[in-house]
Amino acid sequence: MNIDTIKILSTNRLILRQWKSEDYAPFAELNACTKVMEHFPSTLNEVESTNLALKLAKLISDRGWGIWAVEEKLSNKFIGFVGLHNSPPDLDVSPATEIGWRLMNQFWGKGYATEAAEKVLEFAFDDLNLTSVISVTSVVNKASQKVMERIKMINTEKNFNDPLVHNEQLKEQVLYQITKEQWVAKTL
Repeated sequence: MNIDTIKILSTNRLILRQWKSEDYAPFAELNACTKVMEHFPSTLNEVESTNLALKLAKLISDRGWGIWAVEEKLSNKFIGFVGLHNSPPDLDVSPATEIGWRLMNQFWGKGYATEAAEKVLEFAFDDLNLTSVISVTSVVNKASQKVMERIKMINTEKNFNDPLVHNEQLKEQVLYQITKEQWVAKTL
């Protein structure tokens, strides 16, 4: 895909863009942080983190969108990721397009996840013309659920067990969803 067709999203305070090699070190720091990764099966080492960043960058290169690196405009610093991906085929909710985020903990509490996620939903419904978007997290991850609610996603009350998660505390997942009609009604 031509670099000109890769979508870059911008908000008042953030740029959602293609990954750069300069992102790998702070991304590894983010993925090694036990506080950030509390609701994931494990932290990632530097190699695993870089491989994930390369995979995310390739998906963006292949289709023009995906899970973007997020940069704070004020500091020009990489602060994490926000974006869309196709949910894994072995989940009960598949096929679906899922929105997700992961930010460095020093950037929590500033509304960045909400701001970026709203822009991603706008892209999902206006540019990709999706009919719905889901978001999934462990039932114990209340912070992510609050972001889902702030972006007007609705708890479907259809919790499920993630077959890829072996930690009993994290296995049960909550499923949120927003349809295009709900998004349009929210933005009117």
